[in-house]
Amino acid sequence: MLALLLAAALPLHGAWRLVRAPSPWPRRFLRWSAGIMGARIRVVGTPLTRNSLILANHQSWMDILLLSGTSGATFVAAAEVRRAPLVGWLASLNHTIFVARGSRMGVTDQIAAIRAALGPRPVAIFPEGTTTDGRTLLPFKPALLAVLEPPPPGIMVQPVRVDYGDAREDLAWVGKVPGATHARGVLGRRGRFIATLTYAEPFAPTGGRKAVADEARRRIEAAGR
Repeated sequence: MLALLLAAALPLHGAWRLVRAPSPWPRRFLRWSAGIMGARIRVVGTPLTRNSLILANHQSWMDILLLSGTSGATFVAAAEVRRAPLVGWLASLNHTIFVARGSRMGVTDQIAAIRAALGPRPVAIFPEGTTTDGRTLLPFKPALLAVLEPPPPGIMVQPVRVDYGDAREDLAWVGKVPGATHARGVLGRRGRFIATLTYAEPFAPTGGRKAVADEARRRIEAAGR
């Protein structure tokens, strides 16, 4: 079903690009893919669809399908993702921002790339820096939030809580499980599940990156109560 969806969406995406119109098809493809994998998406709150930086908790690569499928967000990903067969190409279609995370010399270029992407569509970052079991929320790493110093004009920060409910045990990617093994587990999972995305009230990024990280974390925690 995923292959058929991709085969149908690609020509439509190409047609939109041909006339230089903003294509809705990457967003639709990701949302419908999540549905094929069993997700019944429940959105709480109102996603900002432009001029926003999304900060979300992170449990699974399915988070990307859901966040982009509901808000149109693009993502910051490690440079090696670009070289992954098929996945790297699909990520490029969604305007993913690839960064060399292990390169301190490239931090300035990374921040510049993220700042340049802000505006026409949301940019999403997982500030925990890794995936969790969905029950805990790790401290946020404010390094990439340097993109907000100084705050770009008109940009708001929108915290988002992703919650898989009882399905979190099957969908969370924790420990040293290989990515391919995790993917097979998600694709092979039987039945449907509710994926709740709580888009918290956005706020202006004032007070510096640590203050922004702390406030976003507080709002995500509050959304889970």
